[in-house]
Amino acid sequence: MSAKLLLLEDDPAIARTVAYALERDGLTVTHSLLVHDARQQLQSARFDLLVLDVGLPDGSGLDLLRDVRNTAPTAALPVLMLSAHGEEIDRVLGLELGADDYLTKPFSPRELAARVKALLRRAGHGNGNGHPAAPAATAAALFHDDETGQRISLRGQALPLTRREYRLLSHLLRGAGRIHSRDALLAAAWGDDSESTDRTVDTHIKTLRAKLRELDPAREYISTHRGMGYCLDLQ
Repeated sequence: MSAKLLLLEDDPAIARTVAYALERDGLTVTHSLLVHDARQQLQSARFDLLVLDVGLPDGSGLDLLRDVRNTAPTAALPVLMLSAHGEEIDRVLGLELGADDYLTKPFSPRELAARVKALLRRAGHGNGNGHPAAPAATAAALFHDDETGQRISLRGQALPLTRREYRLLSHLLRGAGRIHSRDALLAAAWGDDSESTDRTVDTHIKTLRAKLRELDPAREYISTHRGMGYCLDLQ
């Protein structure tokens, strides 16, 4: 069965071009013109990936992204953002809210299709056309994230996390099984702190791994994907 995508785009010409490029690769595309319509589609059908435009007549794709990441059934869905705005602040905001990739208009339909298929593969869809296998365990079965107290427990034991480590692990938990780029992790944990770099993320991931290993020496929870980023692996 082909992967199902929800496309939120208010420009019919762009939507037709995107749908053609994706359907040519064997993917099934459902198109919504408005944020309201996309919300209804998400409530009534199951999708494997979302392609969301930022500027819509009745709101922003970023608002829908926020809802998706805060709702359990859709929290781990891969999301590709489309926008006519290429400024750094727009990209950072999208990544900070949980987008997996960001493409600025105008773009090549072939590039968009390639990025979509890559996101599907990372999410466990094989060649980008099939459905992922069910995970061996869910994040909720292993971790408890107390967002109010900014504390995370592993198998009932509290992890001694710094503020940055908490933000990193919490972001990884919300998208367990997905690969998060260093830029996305940097935005999630450090925001607009211009002094922080990719190297800062690597250092904090290293200390996170050590603290997780102290509570569960038998496995590694955070995997490295060279050239792409990090993933909280529950398989």
